[in-house]
Amino acid sequence: MPTVSVIMPAYNAERYLHTAVDSVLRQTVSDLELLIVDDGSNDETVTIATWYADRDPRVRVLRQKNAGPGPARNHAFQHATARLLAFLDSDDEWDSTFLAEHLAVLDARPDVDVVIGNARNRGGSRHGEPSRPVRGEGLPITLAEILADETCLFIMAVFRREVVDAIGGFDPALLTNEEYEMWIRAALAGFTFTRHAKPLGWYACRPDSLSSSGTRMLSGILRVFAKTRPSLPPESPERTILDRQIARFEREIAAVERKRRLLTRAPHFVHALVRLRRRLRRAILAPRAINT
Repeated sequence: MPTVSVIMPAYNAERYLHTAVDSVLRQTVSDLELLIVDDGSNDETVTIATWYADRDPRVRVLRQKNAGPGPARNHAFQHATARLLAFLDSDDEWDSTFLAEHLAVLDARPDVDVVIGNARNRGGSRHGEPSRPVRGEGLPITLAEILADETCLFIMAVFRREVVDAIGGFDPALLTNEEYEMWIRAALAGFTFTRHAKPLGWYACRPDSLSSSGTRMLSGILRVFAKTRPSLPPESPERTILDRQIARFEREIAAVERKRRLLTRAPHFVHALVRLRRRLRRAILAPRAINT
């Protein structure tokens, strides 16, 4: 049995899958299995994944109809054999010591169930900068903090299998923010979190990724909060935090919608200005034509 099962959903990932898989196979911890879940790709993703599986017995390829990253990870949970699990997306990359450092935290901290990692941004305006603040090393991440600051979590995480066994994995109905919702349920169930704040990889910031659409992500997080709210006692600090966050994200969605409407109307304003400019030009030039 391997020490850790690495779970990698992949959808049309032919451009970057090599980089992600290579980063797993060069880990200083070699006692691992890599489960690549093809989520109904229509490019060369399966061909590339199978190429690795044919050459390295640690790699297994699973396939499903396109359903999103949450169901793809759930599929992998059913086939993973290790007691420790790790997430790596198919467009991201680990440094060679990523697993060793996170496994060391879990080995030294039997009181911790989930270790949240960090990475450097690849692409975008913050290229090369840490994806998450480099702070709070080894400190608990409480449910209150998870609700108050959605950025305190990160997709690169290593955790105990008992978490999934207890809460049932991802909600397949969620296409965005599904990881955030799963970790909230884990915290509600009493599982404990800490962070290894040192950036140990690369996190892709791409305009075509699921997380790049502002309105979609904001609406998704509100769906997560709506699902979570009944689980929080009415007078609890966590319910107060949640309600404050709901108001915040509703304001943000309203602002995005106002901006979208303005941008939609912008071409009409441009055409109106062009017409006005032409009329003014004719009005200015007409007297000159009469005088000549």
